[in-house]
Amino acid sequence: MKYISDELIKIKESGLYRDLRVVGNAQDTHIEIEGRPFLSFCSNNYLGLANHPSVVKAVKDAVGKYGWGAGASRLVSGNMTLHEVLEDAISRFKEKEAAIVFPTGYMANLGAITSLVSNGDLVICDKLNHASIIDGCRLSGADFRVYAHCNMEKLENILKKASKYNRKLIVTDSVFSMDGDLAPLPDIVRIAGKYNALIMVDEAHGTGVFGKNGRGVVEHFNLNKEIDVIMGTLSKAIGSLGGYVSGDIDLISYLRNKARSFMYTTALPPAVCAASIAGINLIQEDHSMRESLWYNVRFIKDKLRSLNINMISSESQIIPILIGGAQKAVEISKLLYERGILIPAIRPPTVPANSSRLRMTVMSSHTQGDLERLIGALSEVLDF
Repeated sequence: MKYISDELIKIKESGLYRDLRVVGNAQDTHIEIEGRPFLSFCSNNYLGLANHPSVVKAVKDAVGKYGWGAGASRLVSGNMTLHEVLEDAISRFKEKEAAIVFPTGYMANLGAITSLVSNGDLVICDKLNHASIIDGCRLSGADFRVYAHCNMEKLENILKKASKYNRKLIVTDSVFSMDGDLAPLPDIVRIAGKYNALIMVDEAHGTGVFGKNGRGVVEHFNLNKEIDVIMGTLSKAIGSLGGYVSGDIDLISYLRNKARSFMYTTALPPAVCAASIAGINLIQEDHSMRESLWYNVRFIKDKLRSLNINMISSESQIIPILIGGAQKAVEISKLLYERGILIPAIRPPTVPANSSRLRMTVMSSHTQGDLERLIGALSEVLDF
């Protein structure tokens, strides 16, 4: 298969080749790679819950009672007590009537979007939405329109020309995973209301971080009643694995009967559900984790502004540093790696050409010393 070898050569020459690094300990601010210690600023474990003692204990207890694997799909014999408990916890946390859990966030987006729209419908997507949203839109068979990032004039222009569609769905991330900015949800709600369109919001990077109670950007804007479909992941701030959709009872019953990525896959191990339940409980009980996260975010951003570093338009715990060329981004990431700091270079096709960047993420458990070490290293490797 020479064409594969040739393509790999091209990928390497363009600075787009990706390789795997093996982490040899628990996911935390300090990790070990090939026996070397690293300070990590690239984990989505925003609140440090992936190895929190309460989460670990919940997993151990669940394995002791339920074993590991679920053994079948939820609709066969794989629907176990903890799946039901988790869905109830999500619906109460999100203040919706019901919820449905998928093995991954990617599967949740594919399952929800391809169930909600199909041939003859219209699905509308922000240009910078996550790949799982874009793939769900493409696979749905609905007419697919994309508007320029957060451009509400473009969104409204699409809807003005969409009178022939009975079913219209707007899908957006709440926090955009590469730029770190927020979707203008109040404007989306206003426009959707004018043109009778449904709204689906992906809270993958918002849950646990935004809102008075950590429910996400929808709570941050006080729009829970206006959003029809709230999707999210259990693998980021919650510290576990899986995806979910929350909404009214009819929506969730519909997805149980229509979403292929729910119907035709083995259920999550019950112990994974136990971890998610513990994570959701901790987010609601201990607001200090979120407060620490936001202190760290403000500290880093203030320092980066003083160095005139381009953070694009970040409004969140995701802090990109714009570099430009893919090769240069890789080189800077390697320089940080040599200094024991792990921040990956994000390159096309994940981001547009000439917008390669370092993508930093902040955790509540980063110490003041960690933050100062980061700023010192960036000062050494970046050209101002």
